[in-house]
Amino acid sequence: MTTVLAGCSGNTDTGSSAAPTNPDYVVVDVYKTHLSKGKLPTPDDAHVQYIAERTGVQYNLQTTSSGGDPVESMNVMIASGDLPDIMRPVGGVEQTLISQNGALALDDLLPKHAPNLWKRIPQEAWDIVRSASPDGKIYYVPKIYMIPERAPMIRQDWLDAVGLEMPTTQEEYVEVLKAFLNEDPNGNGQADEIPTTGREFGTWMDHLFAMYGVAMWEGKPEWDIYDGKLQYAGVTQNMKDAIVFVRDLYEQKLLDNETFLNKGEIWTAKINNNLVGSWYHLPGNLKERLAAIQTLAPEAVVKGMPIPTVEGYEGYVTQKSVGEPEWMIPKVSEDKAEASLRLLDFFYDPANEDFIRFGIEGVHHEVVDGKKQLLPADDNTPIGLGMLNYNTKETMDVRIEQTFPEDQVQMVKDIFEVATADARRIAGDGLPSSVYQGYPDIQSHKLFQEYLSKIVIGEWPLEKFDEFVERWNSSGGAEVTKRAQEWYEKVQSYQQ
Repeated sequence: MTTVLAGCSGNTDTGSSAAPTNPDYVVVDVYKTHLSKGKLPTPDDAHVQYIAERTGVQYNLQTTSSGGDPVESMNVMIASGDLPDIMRPVGGVEQTLISQNGALALDDLLPKHAPNLWKRIPQEAWDIVRSASPDGKIYYVPKIYMIPERAPMIRQDWLDAVGLEMPTTQEEYVEVLKAFLNEDPNGNGQADEIPTTGREFGTWMDHLFAMYGVAMWEGKPEWDIYDGKLQYAGVTQNMKDAIVFVRDLYEQKLLDNETFLNKGEIWTAKINNNLVGSWYHLPGNLKERLAAIQTLAPEAVVKGMPIPTVEGYEGYVTQKSVGEPEWMIPKVSEDKAEASLRLLDFFYDPANEDFIRFGIEGVHHEVVDGKKQLLPADDNTPIGLGMLNYNTKETMDVRIEQTFPEDQVQMVKDIFEVATADARRIAGDGLPSSVYQGYPDIQSHKLFQEYLSKIVIGEWPLEKFDEFVERWNSSGGAEVTKRAQEWYEKVQSYQQ
């Protein structure tokens, strides 16, 4: 959700565009993964030239080669010293650069060369970024997302079809799922409905854990306060109790029994093909999904589902708002730092908001009845660079109003409103990946995912969860917890 122009679907181009020799502009290599569908722009592309004319900076967009691993590619670049001028780090790469003294400190450069960015990002976010470095300096620009990105969603038309109200308790939710399974809410006469679903490794079913106050991010346990201190949610009693519930849903076929086999595209296809009643994802990306559903169910309506209550637990939607790394400049590219920040600041300037959202007419959008409408990306569409990842309720409302069909605007706003009411920023918001140094298996959640999947499908008994906790702590979890708690104390000291 960095921008509408550069989203998170798989791109079809690789490498980088060829940078020209142009004495009028400074050429800046921008490395970014997870680009939208399309091809990399060439130097004479209208989007490239529009920005160059206003900033004096011509961007040269680069990305991971087709089928390549982004983290591995970045680590190869670091090892070789062949780095871009500005990059969007993933998988903890920012900490690799920081620890190797390969990242450029931005404290003095940002106010001077990126004033819009500097003003828009709150002080709290800068403090969390500083807490992630050993010398307390700013080495990256953080992502800002002051509303919940993700939300539990449910098909209101399915609820209507089975004659049930929006569930408010876990018991009512289970009743809804049973009705979805048995009463043909999609109306095709086939027993093909999937009450709720998730993806491989048990990801993207956070709503089932949220009822128990488990901090989860795309199905991976996060860090929050349990028993008065910062802890990994994966080893808590809350998690154990949540797994009991998830296992029961799986046994009753209320949870998709292919959950642990579902790759992202399969999971998406099931929702798009009018087969799923309840899921967890990004409301801001609902437009294309709903359009696909409505080809089969024209009256389909999606609502935000409040977290069903469970006695004895305080459920919530996990929110991470500040601190995640978004952009950084390698020290070897210091001579281009001013230009790189000027380019970045273009995207944070509110005056450029319309262009950032819609791009070039005839390429990225068309005008229908006086209103700009984004065109669907295809393999031959040049990808417009997006560098803004700053979201508040106000900016999201504008985005919804400008990019969703008029009859869907209020629906999507309502989903965000429901999610916001249930959302809670976790204490581990902004936790640096450096706490995992030396313990890659703890960072990857592999051990957790193994025990989760085998317990849920019934291959292992619930008692194996206690074995998991012991193994997690003895294989590095105890040390990582100590580091995480030290970081949290450091963050608290900044805020005093």
